Amino acid sequence: MPDGPGLLPMSRAAAPLQWLTMGLLALGLLGLSPALSLSLLAFGLGVLTALKLREARSLEERRVVALLQLVCAGLLAALRPELAPSLLQGLAILMALAGLLALELGAGPDWKALLRRSLQVLLAALPIALVLFLLLPRLMPFTNFGAGQGMGAMTGLSDSMEPGSIARLAVSRQAAARVAFPLGGEPPPLEQRYWRVLVHERFDGRSWRSTAPTFPRPVVGQPATPPPPPAAPGEGIQLWLIEPSGLAAVPWSGSGRPLSADLRLQRSGELLNRAPGSQRRVYALTRTADQPGWRTTPPGPVDLLLPLGENPRLEALAAGWRRLGSDRERLDAASGWFRRQPFRYTLEPGALPREAPLDHFLFESRLGFCGHYASAFTTLMRAAGVPARVVSGYRGGQWVQPVGGTGYVDLRQADAHAWSEVWLDGEGWRRVDPTAWAAGDPLARSGAAAGSRAGGGPLDWIQQQWWGLDIAWARWWLGYDGEQQQALVARLLGEQRHLLGVVVLLAVAVSLAAGLGGLGWLGRRHRGDPLRLELERTLRAFARQGMAPAAGETLGGFARRLSQRWPSLADPLEAFVANYQQQRFAAAPSRAGRRTAHRLGRVLRRSLRTGNRPAEAVQRDHP
Repeated sequence: MPDGPGLLPMSRAAAPLQWLTMGLLALGLLGLSPALSLSLLAFGLGVLTALKLREARSLEERRVVALLQLVCAGLLAALRPELAPSLLQGLAILMALAGLLALELGAGPDWKALLRRSLQVLLAALPIALVLFLLLPRLMPFTNFGAGQGMGAMTGLSDSMEPGSIARLAVSRQAAARVAFPLGGEPPPLEQRYWRVLVHERFDGRSWRSTAPTFPRPVVGQPATPPPPPAAPGEGIQLWLIEPSGLAAVPWSGSGRPLSADLRLQRSGELLNRAPGSQRRVYALTRTADQPGWRTTPPGPVDLLLPLGENPRLEALAAGWRRLGSDRERLDAASGWFRRQPFRYTLEPGALPREAPLDHFLFESRLGFCGHYASAFTTLMRAAGVPARVVSGYRGGQWVQPVGGTGYVDLRQADAHAWSEVWLDGEGWRRVDPTAWAAGDPLARSGAAAGSRAGGGPLDWIQQQWWGLDIAWARWWLGYDGEQQQALVARLLGEQRHLLGVVVLLAVAVSLAAGLGGLGWLGRRHRGDPLRLELERTLRAFARQGMAPAAGETLGGFARRLSQRWPSLADPLEAFVANYQQQRFAAAPSRAGRRTAHRLGRVLRRSLRTGNRPAEAVQRDHP
């Protein structure tokens, strides 16, 4: 139907398909964070595309809308490469192409034909997309202009920790991270699952603060840091997939070697990721036999800083331990004292007073969660002259084994935890978790129960299975980063890496030709109705034998002439013609009739290929 005076008619399917595409793009845009400038561009472009679609009337304007929709889908693919957004983007692209085809083809094709043809176009583009994915150099991550965000009085991580100000800590079941191990590999035992993120070294008497690490900027004129060497075939790889956190530091086990130049290990043991913290991030680590460097990095003056007079009873207790001969003895004395006290773990300890808050916790209330215990123990160690610091990250995690997928440890914000690290000569930084000494600690109370945290009903099970697919997608698709690409190029070209541009161009040309050839073959295969296609294939087979219909000759007359030359084919020819005419002039051709036409046509063509001889040849051989 025409869209206006003097305008070309457009398919009635075009407008619904384009609005459906906008709906799919809107679902993808909902998952973006506005902290990124590129996300703002995607939001703005999506809104402008919807407004353009609303006021578009002419064919040219609708074409512009279709192209804008494809650009929006490309931006979403750059910002959200995970499994679910990728499926959503692929569906949006399919619908956008179907809408564009509907515009170009007019009112003829139905939805099924449009979607089938759009799928053919996508399949034809796969070879060139695969070549570009494997060989085209990777872009650097987009810059993050957002600031970190704290979790307030909810379980989670923040660059500052002041447990005394929290009267009640709510538990958040929000997803934090997932970590998968080598195929068939098992996670570390539950009691060893400490995933460090931030190191809090600065203490002002009430709160502990991290130095808020940021990824170092490259210096102009200074050569870039070479990428880490590829992992050996036998090395185990940990694959991490973490949710947006607003922090530059990311969780890790504290041992291993980063596999990407986008990861930087700090002297304090914090692992920084260059990718924006407002996005989901994927990274990998290999296991190494060497002791991690941060563990043996000597402490600095900040690891002994302590405001004197803030907690006098705590300082008096630690003063007695100062007279002991070594830091290890002081640690043992503090550990023994903690274990003898009636401390109890709770998420509702009540707020501590402003004056001497740690004294009140250690000698009066003795109620608290991990932040209270880590803060008080670390302060005691510093007051006793032992370098110490607070570390926050995650503890435990549920081991999930999806059906037929890769197992992974599921970490939630409820698994956020804080512990202490003390420096011992000859040993380095040693992890001490004073929360485990308190009665009622969730992990210490029942390790087996905590490790197999009850997920609830079928919805949680479905979510776990989906996350297993997401981990596999991250391992095989998102895990293919710049370093692996360089390793592939090195294997393909060796010392001839300068020929990469030529190889890419040739590969693109070959894949483009293959895609266009496949598209043409699919188009020929599905062009027209099945009965007509079967008739044309059969007529071409007889034409190759020198028999073609004469001008004005009916199908039945041509079949009788063929029967005179090939008497053995008389019966299948008669059945083929009868079935074709019955289906052609029927009110609604049946699927069984189309199958019969295909079977009879195949019998006729096979008979011609396998040696059925014409009647005149038989007469020459047997006069």
